[in-house]
Amino acid sequence: MGSVVLLTILMGAAALVGLAVLRTVRPLVSERDDRTVMIGDRTRAALEREKMLALRAIKELEFDHSMGKISHEDFREMDARLRARAIRLLQQLDAGTGYRDRVERDLAKRLGQVKDQVASVRGADLPSPPDGVAQTCASCSTANDPDAKFCKSCGRAL
Repeated sequence: MGSVVLLTILMGAAALVGLAVLRTVRPLVSERDDRTVMIGDRTRAALEREKMLALRAIKELEFDHSMGKISHEDFREMDARLRARAIRLLQQLDAGTGYRDRVERDLAKRLGQVKDQVASVRGADLPSPPDGVAQTCASCSTANDPDAKFCKSCGRAL
């Protein structure tokens, strides 16, 4: 009986060691590329951190100025420098990403899906109103927004 328990523990330990080795070796032999986003010479995370620090420094500077700890001339000079630094960081972050293109593609895809859903709900016999033209409710004759699905007056489906 004791040998069965010892053998079970030994097999479990061997399985854990095998998983640890697999997890350690897989990144070295896989063809997956490094997914760290680099913008210029720095990572996106480093730029985000530096942006956060610059914005925090601006807030602290404004607080110190309001408390009278910093003269107005020193405040203007330091504020201009910090704001210029924050603007440069924001521009680097915006320029180094393809998020705008990705968001626009996703938005176009979702809008296409919504139009397909609206067409399937309306049925083939009902024509869809042209874009930008107000819809009129058949029961109460209220003019509704072009993208409205229900009448804003009586609540019936358009």
